[in-house]
Amino acid sequence: MSNLIKSGHVISLDDLKRLEILRKYTAPKQNISSDDGENEGNDAIDVETQSLKERILQDAEQTAERMLAQAREEAAQIRSEAEQETSRWWDERRADDEALRASASREGYDEGSRQGAEEAERRIRGQMDEALQEALSIVRQAYVERENLIAEAEHFVVELSSQIAGKIVGRKLEESPELAVSLMAEALSRRKEQGVITLCVAPSQFAFVQAAKEDLTLSIDSQAELHILPDPSVKDGGCVIRSAFGSIDARLDTQLTTIRQELLQIAAHAHEEGRSDDTEA
Repeated sequence: MSNLIKSGHVISLDDLKRLEILRKYTAPKQNISSDDGENEGNDAIDVETQSLKERILQDAEQTAERMLAQAREEAAQIRSEAEQETSRWWDERRADDEALRASASREGYDEGSRQGAEEAERRIRGQMDEALQEALSIVRQAYVERENLIAEAEHFVVELSSQIAGKIVGRKLEESPELAVSLMAEALSRRKEQGVITLCVAPSQFAFVQAAKEDLTLSIDSQAELHILPDPSVKDGGCVIRSAFGSIDARLDTQLTTIRQELLQIAAHAHEEGRSDDTEA
């Protein structure tokens, strides 16, 4: 009686082209001409990213609303068909009743009318129950599709934002290496123990960090001894801190991955709560 509702693609070809352009803009660049030009590029990235986020979520909401509207129309059509069928049955029954009046006794006519009314009531109730169950099924399916579309859009936005954030942070650290030293000092401040503390940094930044050793030593206990070593597994701007009590992975890619996973968990949790509320309703 109704058509199967299927979800479509949320991201259009134009969005994919915009995303490709955005990735080109956010790719690491060499020989930056000036700070002003860089800031303008970062502003363009932020504007484009925000616009893409809003469009993706808006497309998901609009698609969901269209599905709900379609579900309501099909439910109304089912109800209308049931009412028309009921009206036709009563018209036929009245015609039969007229024939019975002419050919049967009053007692037989009354009995036939009573049985006919009971049969009509059973038939009408059965049709209405079927129509209502089908309408409810359509509405439930529309709500599920709506939540799935929104969840997919949120997942895409989180992934895209994480990638862009990594590009921007990496570029900022290239422009201002002293920011990396500040991040390392903050990570070292988590270590309050005494003894030897080893700071592993990217080989390309070893000399620069070694020159800032005196400042970094202020972030640890006065009785602790700081050693700085190059580590090929660490990229620029990040570090790994090791001591007798364990290690702290403060590499940028590790921190961005942790943030991305937490955002995805929050989005998934909110999605499950929304589906639970719809089920209870």
